[in-house]
Order: sequence, then structure tokens, then C-alpha cells
Amino acid sequence: MKIYIAGPDVFEPDAVEIGKKYKSVCVRYGHEGLYPLDNECDSSYDIYKGNVNLIEIADAVIANGNPFRGEMDVGTAFEVGYAAAKGKRILIYMDNTDSLIEKYGKTDEQGRVTEDFGHPLNLMLAQSAQIVNGGFEDCIKLL
Repeated sequence: MKIYIAGPDVFEPDAVEIGKKYKSVCVRYGHEGLYPLDNECDSSYDIYKGNVNLIEIADAVIANGNPFRGEMDVGTAFEVGYAAAKGKRILIYMDNTDSLIEKYGKTDEQGRVTEDFGHPLNLMLAQSAQIVNGGFEDCIKLL
């Protein structure tokens, strides 16, 4: 199975090494990992097209749903949405799968209502994926 590895890990200083680690976990379980940095791209458009192409050939997407700059990384959320539209199997791993209400309360500082469906992420993400309390390897084991 080809697995697209989504998440903000590509912004870490050791992003290439992180990708190699994820890909080696995939191989250990008999899969092939597709990491965004596998693409050699210079422009933002080329990065976008390269990542979309990797999702296209993937059988599944495993996404890091942990907060990045406050919420799930928006690029990762796009990749999850794209994969959902393509009918791919999607697993999102998180360190904290408490519901949004548990994390943020019933309203925010501006008085806006928090979703109350028991999900740790916005319902559009939660309904399109299997949410896993744990890490990348926990998702691989579920495939």
C-alpha cells in the first residue's frame, strides 16, 4: 500500500530525517511511504502539484493532526480534504483526542459557539477520517 504522509513535520529543522523515519516505518509494515519532501520543487505551485500528485497515487493518507500554530496545520487539512474527495482512506493521529468542548469550552473569547459533536477536530475533518489517539506508527498498525 502507498501511504501519503501529511503533516507540518516538513517545517521542522530535521524534516528530511523525520520523513526517512516515517518511510522506514512504512517499509517495516510492508508499505511504501510518500513524503512531501520527496518532490524536488522550487516554486509554491510545483510543491502544490507535487503533493497533489503524491496523494493521487497513494492508497491512504496518514496525517499529523496535532496543533501547529494553534490548530491542525491548514496545508495538512487541505491534503486530508483532497484525499477525502478522492475516496482515500485517511487516518489522523493526535496526542490529545479530547473533544473540542473539553479543550476550549462551550464558547471562545468572542462568545462564538464551539462545535459540540464530541470530536477532537472540526467535524469536516473528523467525519472524513479515522482519528487515532497516538502517533504515526499507531496508524500504520491499523492499516
